[in-house]
Amino acid sequence: MKLSKRWLPAHVLVWSYAVLLIVPLYYFLASAFKTNDEIFAHPFALPTSFGFGNFRTAFDSADLGLAVVNSALVTVLALVVTLALALPAAFALARSTGRLASLVEQVFSLGFLIPTFAALFPTFLLAAATGLFHTRTFMVLFLPATAMPLSVVILVQFMRTIPREMEEAARMDGASTYAVLRHVYVPMCVPGIATVLLLNFLTFWNEYLYSLVIIGPDPAQRTVQVALPTLRSITGTDYGVLTAGTILTLVPVWIVYTVLQRRMQQALVSGAVKM
Repeated sequence: MKLSKRWLPAHVLVWSYAVLLIVPLYYFLASAFKTNDEIFAHPFALPTSFGFGNFRTAFDSADLGLAVVNSALVTVLALVVTLALALPAAFALARSTGRLASLVEQVFSLGFLIPTFAALFPTFLLAAATGLFHTRTFMVLFLPATAMPLSVVILVQFMRTIPREMEEAARMDGASTYAVLRHVYVPMCVPGIATVLLLNFLTFWNEYLYSLVIIGPDPAQRTVQVALPTLRSITGTDYGVLTAGTILTLVPVWIVYTVLQRRMQQALVSGAVKM
């Protein structure tokens, strides 16, 4: 009884926070099956029907199918480039102890201080100068640059927890530097890699400003975040259709989050058992 009373305030706070999350989520999901009149007249009532008319309208009006493909293409390729650059950089910094390595790590950390909008105009000029303006290719190359500070800092901290004896054992077996990174550091940094993938996926998928400026509103190339606002019209917005379109864009995020979260938990549990 004493223990339960002690934890009572914590339970109250947790359930209060859960209610604050569940109520807007319910309103959001219910609105996707309603018309504008139903949303404004009975905002928290259950939908009268659970038809997928709003979802079909949103999918066809904004051409969300092609937009999802474009977003997936840009996001996946940008994640591959990010890992291809961040893993070797973090490996070199984690194994180095000199002042130069410390300085380079601090330079990466300074990337957090650069506001997103501050680099918009230079990025626009760079895209125009390279001839990649209004292309998805530039976004595939640009997004990893924005993710490098966070990715390198996270991976460096994970790699520093790996005992040096494991690298020395691999060296005695004739492993090269690349082999040490691939067969020793990468498998033991799966939680860090999953964290980097998850955080960067959310950032890349939800990126709007640079996608709008660089890629533009071309239906053949625009990403899902640029296509979604086209569901709004000058005469009036169908909030049921807009909500349904938003849900369609969140499904890939939910799938990736679920998969990476489980992988991360499995890696952490297996690491704890080995220790």
